[in-house]
Amino acid sequence: MDFPERIYTLDEFMEARTAIAKGHKHKLAITGDDPFKGLVERIVDLIDLAGYGELLRTYIREIRQIGGISQLRETEASIWLNRLVAEDPIEGTRFVVQKVLQMQAYIEGRAWYILGELPAVRGSVEFLKKLREQLKDPELRTRCDRVIMEWTADAVT
Repeated sequence: MDFPERIYTLDEFMEARTAIAKGHKHKLAITGDDPFKGLVERIVDLIDLAGYGELLRTYIREIRQIGGISQLRETEASIWLNRLVAEDPIEGTRFVVQKVLQMQAYIEGRAWYILGELPAVRGSVEFLKKLREQLKDPELRTRCDRVIMEWTADAVT
């Protein structure tokens, strides 16, 4: 069974769940200009490094460049990402993982927005801790520490 083009109706949810249960993985598309594609490829490489690449390809079909607010597009299984977020490899990677986790919750029928975002934020911070262990670049490790601190400083997580 193929993954549906959109995930909006009950039948489409069921098709998506069945496809995932049977092991469906998306061939991740990156849509945007060449510099943006390079930034996102770096983000995807970091996601792979931390062992989350399969999760990304299970739930996200496309990462698309936009000029507005970065967001998950649930019905499309896509992430709209602006250049500002993509330019920070650590925060960009954390954001993409948060949206992957929200997409997973959406497909599974759990809350994925408003209060449903909190588990995804917590999961993205846990991802950063795993990523930090794998990083060899001291600047990226330091940036990871800063982003972890920013997302755990207040009662966010």
